[in-house]
Amino acid sequence: MSYELWYWSDIPGRGEFVRLALEAANIPYRDCAREPQVGSQGLIEDMLRTRQHPPFAPPYLVAEGMTLGQTANILYFLGERHGLAPADLPGRLWVNQLQLTIADIVAEAHDVHHPIAASLYYEDQQTEALRRAAYFRKERMPKYLAYFERALSGGGGWLAGGERWSYVDLSLYHVIFGLLYAFPHRMAMIARDYPQVMALHDRVANLPELQAYLTSPRRLAMGADLFRHYVELDDKPTQQT
Repeated sequence: MSYELWYWSDIPGRGEFVRLALEAANIPYRDCAREPQVGSQGLIEDMLRTRQHPPFAPPYLVAEGMTLGQTANILYFLGERHGLAPADLPGRLWVNQLQLTIADIVAEAHDVHHPIAASLYYEDQQTEALRRAAYFRKERMPKYLAYFERALSGGGGWLAGGERWSYVDLSLYHVIFGLLYAFPHRMAMIARDYPQVMALHDRVANLPELQAYLTSPRRLAMGADLFRHYVELDDKPTQQT
């Protein structure tokens, strides 16, 4: 059985968290909007068609007769069905809690460059974005990274403990990947304060299960996405003396 993943065809976005889990677990799926003759218009048409449980927005997954929306909800389903999360209920709820926290930092990272409205261009809200970025760099990035560092303090190197990754490890990897892209100077200044988080990023980047995907055209490049690099929104590098 092949799942149907519906997400925008030209950005990693929130769909990337689902793609990473599907790819790492070698789960058959169709990335529907990226297929010929489908695209963004086909996604919109599919999303708006009559369903018992319609999605609010992409990503959504069509699986086993269900339409599952919201990234954390999709990953909870995949985690339980395909062994990508702990087998016990407390463990599954723990990784879901972490995934929901990841959703929070992703939303805040997006709102750095779109603090007023997603419907406005960045250039229309640049003054507000400069102010928002300063607080995100100084207060929010360290707060989130310190939390994930603490979550990894139990040992083993994975967020759920044990000897194997779970879907939330893949998601945290992508968050760090995005922060390194969007805020390279700031991350260069603070990354050493979160050695376990950075080690997890490197460990996931080198997972054998992900190499074929990460080096393929299926892995979309960053750009006009949740994580965006604007030089003026990043810290300036410190001068070496």
